[in-house]
Amino acid sequence: MTLETIELQTRETPRFSIVVLHGLGADGNDFVPVCQALDLRAVMARGGLRFVLPSAPEIPVTINNGMRMRAWYDIRHGDLSQREDADGLRVSQALIEDLIAREEREHGIPPERVVLMGFSQGCAMTLMTGLRYPKRLAGLVGLSGYLPLLGTTEAERGAANVATPIFLAHGSGDGVVVPARAQASLAELRRLGHDVEWHEYPMAHEVSMEEIQDLQAWLVKTLTAAAGAPGAPDAPTAD
Repeated sequence: MTLETIELQTRETPRFSIVVLHGLGADGNDFVPVCQALDLRAVMARGGLRFVLPSAPEIPVTINNGMRMRAWYDIRHGDLSQREDADGLRVSQALIEDLIAREEREHGIPPERVVLMGFSQGCAMTLMTGLRYPKRLAGLVGLSGYLPLLGTTEAERGAANVATPIFLAHGSGDGVVVPARAQASLAELRRLGHDVEWHEYPMAHEVSMEEIQDLQAWLVKTLTAAAGAPGAPDAPTAD
């Protein structure tokens, strides 16, 4: 299976990719406005940038009475730590890994210049995939989500992304992914030694302008580091 994608590109030959994974019931269009709101001109000065926004497959979702909708995995229980859909998570992990590999194969953008980012279920898939990916990624962004299969992460994570920077953000009033679940994920990631920048905002299960501004600053810092040492020459790009 190949995921349907929306692709936004600033130059003909980009150097960086940000792969953005939507939440339950949404699709690749969901985060186009957020991508457009990010001011990443400082990154673009070092080379073009691609946003890749895939749409998850349509599957029955137990918690929604078996209704088919776009979802990265099934939600079987309101308590997200109970009866996790491990098989579904691993199927989507493979699809996302293929998407990352396709960026290098078709666009010449290696994993170390790819940021994987997601909201809610997309956040879960970002952490699930990013920590297990066999090659170094530029960074991981998790918004309003959690770390799935928390108990097996330590055993299953790979060495390549132990030092990869992680941006996590959550709303203090989130009633979908309760803050305690996000805090438990943060605690486990820090226990395992991951470099996590944590932000909490007075909001529900959503994205705020303050969050976008903080994310923007983190992306500029992270992708500039991925480009190489300050002053290093960039690859030629075409407008």
